[in-house]
Amino acid sequence: MLTVAGLTFGTAACGSGSDSAGSSDPNTLEVWTRSNPDPAATYERVFAAFTEKTGIKIDYQPVINFDQQLQSRASTKDLPDVMINDTALMGSYQGQGLLKPIDPDSIAGHDQITDKTWSSTVGLDGRHYGIPYSRQAQALMIRKDWLTKLGLKAPTTWQEMLGVAKAFATRDPDGNGKDDTYGMVVPGSAQNGYVAWWGSSFLWSGGAQIIEPDGDGGYRPTMDSAAAVRTVTWMKDNLFCGDNAVIQPSAITAITGTATNFQDGNAGMYLTGPYNIATYDATPGKDKYEVVPFPAGAAGSTVLADGENIYFGARTGKTKQEQALAAFLISPEGQKIAMTGENQPVVRIPVNSTLDAAQVRDDPRWSVVQKAYEDASQQFPNAPDFAPIKQDTADALNAIFTYCGSDVRAGLKELNDTLAGDLKDQDLYS
Repeated sequence: MLTVAGLTFGTAACGSGSDSAGSSDPNTLEVWTRSNPDPAATYERVFAAFTEKTGIKIDYQPVINFDQQLQSRASTKDLPDVMINDTALMGSYQGQGLLKPIDPDSIAGHDQITDKTWSSTVGLDGRHYGIPYSRQAQALMIRKDWLTKLGLKAPTTWQEMLGVAKAFATRDPDGNGKDDTYGMVVPGSAQNGYVAWWGSSFLWSGGAQIIEPDGDGGYRPTMDSAAAVRTVTWMKDNLFCGDNAVIQPSAITAITGTATNFQDGNAGMYLTGPYNIATYDATPGKDKYEVVPFPAGAAGSTVLADGENIYFGARTGKTKQEQALAAFLISPEGQKIAMTGENQPVVRIPVNSTLDAAQVRDDPRWSVVQKAYEDASQQFPNAPDFAPIKQDTADALNAIFTYCGSDVRAGLKELNDTLAGDLKDQDLYS
């Protein structure tokens, strides 16, 4: 979720190191991922195994500022052969004509991916524009040593969660005699839509939706619903505002890169993605926290799911090679390589339904995440361009949470009108 200024920082050893290699050699695929060096090293191992198996070479380009570089290549009509990037970007890419449509039946092993996961690659025209590669769902990280010290149990409802958060904030769970702990970490900034990304699990578990299909190919905004007003009011009154505020003081301007209080040891809970498990195993320490399902709100416990898809650039000539790479990436062999090793894994929850994340990693905590994805998760709508919708939602929520005297109902009504405009811009408003 971090936005980092920068350019392509190099090519992997398994590639040729030439930006044009993918287009000049019919047996070489140019592949882009949005990756920093550590996960890029995992991709290198995956692609090396593919080349050894098939003889097809990979000119691997780990790109930090992915979208800027992609637009530059699109302007020259010279797109990468294959890209691996966020599921939520599919609608934007497809709308710009950057992607080839994909027939799932053309990908060996396609039937080992569930219909639910495949559904996240369907565009507005009913065709698939991506192949699922990795998925994840949010879960609650909680300090189990603090729970033990205070005689508490992991919460299963919002009200219980609020009670635990207040105890963490007021009862000196770290035992240092100081008033320096917080109940929960919140990345509440509007920057890049963070508060909408984090808050979506609360909205859905409270029975609200941001937008919803109209049943006729369009969408309608629904952030003025009674469920949305009730849920956002609960979040404002209990988490952000009043004498009982239980989140870190910097929450309203925090992004995931600066919301480090759980890792720093002064906050007791964090609703976040499983990519943080390895980080938190080091600090505060694997023995000090546990991974539990998100507590249930008025409508259950539905958390945000997201992940990455494999995309084929809108160019021709290497379809068979692209299909072979995709088949390897979703195979048990390819998925296991991407889930293990010394570097950061690039597959969290496997899309291949024959694999169990907890078994592959020998870590039962991943069963919590996989069960949440399979049974209690929702993704942002992928067919529309969701980026402006998420950003406008974040701007509105951030303003409501910043000004504790704000009128939630009026703020959400204004947001709903803005979302209607976003949908009209995409000819999707009903």
